[in-house]
Amino acid sequence: MNLDNIIHSDFPFNHWQFSNCLDENALNEISYSKIPNGERAYDGTRAADHTGKGLDGKLRLYLTKENCDAFPYLKKLINKMQNKDFALKFSQILKKDLNKSFVRLEIIGDKQGFWLKPHKDIAEKLMTMMVWSNPYNESESLGTDLYNNNLKIVKTIKYLHNNGYFFASGKDTWHGLEKKEIIKERRCIQLNYVTFKTDWPVL
Repeated sequence: MNLDNIIHSDFPFNHWQFSNCLDENALNEISYSKIPNGERAYDGTRAADHTGKGLDGKLRLYLTKENCDAFPYLKKLINKMQNKDFALKFSQILKKDLNKSFVRLEIIGDKQGFWLKPHKDIAEKLMTMMVWSNPYNESESLGTDLYNNNLKIVKTIKYLHNNGYFFASGKDTWHGLEKKEIIKERRCIQLNYVTFKTDWPVL
């Protein structure tokens, strides 16, 4: 992961954007890996019940010790984020202690009908990062919408191939995705440093 070209913005809250951060092999794993499919309930949350255990929760693809061999390049990315020195760089940027955190990676393939209501991440998510992969030439507008405290859209982070952003959870970090047309699929990964246990502790 190349984070040499991060650009900071404090509007409407602190976040950092970057480009060209992954190699083609990792992007291919994001773009073309098979994601569990089934009937989905689009209610403005990713799990369709706010907890991650609802109707759509079982259709989510997290990398674990059990399935990571099928994703060698994304596993390599997780291993890099586990590195204490690498995590320290994020700690210094975000001004959050990531020393005892865990890494979580989810491959996402959002389809027509998906949207996210304005929300703030749970405090257990110390850092949220999205990296876009756009193999189907979807609209740039399918990035993340950022809101002010009145829940008015003030910025959209563009959905551009091999671009992304990250931020730390906070009291004003309202973000989501308005209802927009997805022609085939909105592919990306979500990377988090979290306080709860995953298979990938910072070492």
